[in-house]
Amino acid sequence: MARIGVIGTTSWGITLAVLLARNKYDVKLWARSESEAKVLSTEGPSSPALEGIAFPPNLTVTYSLKNALLLTSAVILAVPSQTMRQNAHLLKDHLKSFRLIISASKGLEIGSNKRMSQVIADEIDPAYHKNICVLSGPNLAREIARGLPAAAVVTADREEVARKAQKLLTTPKFTVYTNHDLIGVELGGTLKNIIAIGAGMIDGLGYGDNAKAAFITRGLTEMAAFGVALGANPLTISGLAGLGDLIATCASPLSRNHYVGAELARGRKLGDITKDMKEVAEGVTTTAAVWDQACKLNLEMPITQHIYQVLYSDNNASDAIAKVLGASYKHELAGKRWKLFSFLGKKSP
Repeated sequence: MARIGVIGTTSWGITLAVLLARNKYDVKLWARSESEAKVLSTEGPSSPALEGIAFPPNLTVTYSLKNALLLTSAVILAVPSQTMRQNAHLLKDHLKSFRLIISASKGLEIGSNKRMSQVIADEIDPAYHKNICVLSGPNLAREIARGLPAAAVVTADREEVARKAQKLLTTPKFTVYTNHDLIGVELGGTLKNIIAIGAGMIDGLGYGDNAKAAFITRGLTEMAAFGVALGANPLTISGLAGLGDLIATCASPLSRNHYVGAELARGRKLGDITKDMKEVAEGVTTTAAVWDQACKLNLEMPITQHIYQVLYSDNNASDAIAKVLGASYKHELAGKRWKLFSFLGKKSP
């Protein structure tokens, strides 16, 4: 029986651990303290999203990192994006050349604006960089933990590495596809959280499905423009890691980012909203990192800009959505420093 180590007792980390244990792997889930490991082992997950989910007997919770990674063929990092660097740093002395290193986190690091695979690469021996993979897609933890069917994408710099991860992660109800566009897959899963906050605002304001559909579509175009500026293929943004994840996160009441947007639209302050949440809404920090990167690139990002101003400048949600959806006399693929027309073989108007 192959052994897998999972770093991160987030809802997604626990869900992946349960999913793989159900698929007959020997899974070690690492908790940061002895007390957390004991509570999880005896009481199961405390997250409301995973209420009633039981751990299979071949899933062990441990607070020993050495034990969590002993003889494993893969390690999965499912931690908040802003803690990825410190967690990757902890791993570096426990890695082996044969071990897959799979990032299941979505976000950009504040300050460096780096993707999670880049952060991991910064902290581990370069000899192991070839083993880094990224898992992304429309993966709401609660549904997958309940055994409902879902799909995802795994990518790596090397196709053979992505295929190894695909084989490891695929289960009868969790279909994993491969993709060779590492940048696009990571950015798709990252950027959709910004759009989900805005979609939550639209629902909170009661603006209806037409407005929400227009906003999501404009958001997808903005995601593609940002991705292309950083070297992604826009087709990846239209796939599971982009559009698929965007649909799930913008439409589902299970989405933390959608919840943040809806609560902001109802007049609550960001600090009060996040204080009451048990887990991180990645879109909050992602918005800051993406807007910072867009400014450095001199790239037009109207949705990101207005969401940023609501989150960090206390702007009004209603005004922000009105500005995004207001009259704009230009082509829908046109934006400052956008390169989307090049894929149509045309020059930007």
